[in-house]
Amino acid sequence: MSTDVSRARTTLEAVTIGGPHQTVSDAELDAFVAEQFARVDFDGKKVVLVVPDGTRSCPLRLMVSTAHKYLIDRVASLTCVIALGTHSYMEPDEIDAWFGIGEGETLESVYPGMTIVNHEFLDPEMIVDIGTLTAAQIKELSNGSMEEDVVVEMNRHVVEADINLVIGPVFPHEVVGISGGNKYFIPGCSTHDAIDLSHWVGALIGVEDMIGSPGVTPVRKIINAGVDLIPNDKYALCIVVQSGTGELESATFGDTESSWADAADIAAESHVVYVDEPFTKVLAMMPTRYDDIWTAAKGCYKMQPAMADGGEVIIYAPHVTEVSEQHPEIYDIGYHSIPYFTKQWDKFKDVPKGVLAHSTHVRGAGDYDPETGVETNRIKVTLCTQIPEEVCRSVNLGYLPLDAVDVEAWKADPNVFVQENAGEVLYRLRKK
Repeated sequence: MSTDVSRARTTLEAVTIGGPHQTVSDAELDAFVAEQFARVDFDGKKVVLVVPDGTRSCPLRLMVSTAHKYLIDRVASLTCVIALGTHSYMEPDEIDAWFGIGEGETLESVYPGMTIVNHEFLDPEMIVDIGTLTAAQIKELSNGSMEEDVVVEMNRHVVEADINLVIGPVFPHEVVGISGGNKYFIPGCSTHDAIDLSHWVGALIGVEDMIGSPGVTPVRKIINAGVDLIPNDKYALCIVVQSGTGELESATFGDTESSWADAADIAAESHVVYVDEPFTKVLAMMPTRYDDIWTAAKGCYKMQPAMADGGEVIIYAPHVTEVSEQHPEIYDIGYHSIPYFTKQWDKFKDVPKGVLAHSTHVRGAGDYDPETGVETNRIKVTLCTQIPEEVCRSVNLGYLPLDAVDVEAWKADPNVFVQENAGEVLYRLRKK
């Protein structure tokens, strides 16, 4: 379904508490939110909170309950949309756990008057066409890497709100450079066309160049332009958290672009680790919040810039049983470098570009010779999961049985880097 909308860009100067490797207490957050929300006219408004799904480190109950406390008596309605992008819908028990609903509690008892919903991207009734970014715009925004019209579709709750308020963490990211801010709308609350194009532009730039890249990257320019089509006010409470713990290092409030920019500077310092020598072998231990390779592959993305040529990243996820439930095309095309697809474009042009982008992000840099059919890759990528060996080989990834890994022994091996809670902290080589 579609609607006519006008361009709308909210501006509100960002304010920040905390900083890299600092700690923001619950009381400090509470006072900060109270003060900052007083800057916005929420009164009598239809407000939508846009929050991450369970694949992010985030003290979600703290964040949402604090926002709820200072909004529920002011707003006409309060709805919380889980920004899934194209991740699987969260089940009711997963939502309860993610929003911190304890034994004997209910969503209504913890967040009275607030509705929580998935971004239902599979339901046409919940999707609104908000406009088109023209081929000329895309060419300019992507620095010439793409030139095609893109219809921007958005979650109906988001479009019909008076005010959208993003609440979520900011981390180095393989597609956009540094995540957060408007990325919670695209891809978070949008559909395939905008998602596929933005991811493919990031893939064409290259994961090692894009990931953790500061400032407004070409992909973020596209995202910002698409989000400008949402016809209402948009604010963000951006946080930087200590990965894996949920401890707040900083909180920033303002419009979605200025608050993201300030938080991104903090994340770029807090969540990027520089090493003097490249790694030859890495065991990336994936937390259970990543439930398939589509999401657990972040353990590989975050290590690639620090890998030696010919080095190996082992994605260690004993809980993972499948490559992807939501994107079955990946089983057909497998994992390859960008040239493998671009040099055989007629063969792959009809595959969703978001799937192609994911494939290249995992496989990393490489080349392909169409005359010989030989592909070369800069690094090796191996799965150590419950996925059978024949499936791993069929998608062009290595296989290692779970019983071949003695984590403690590998930690003691000077030739192996074991990264616990992998997937959020980025590793890079220090420039000499």
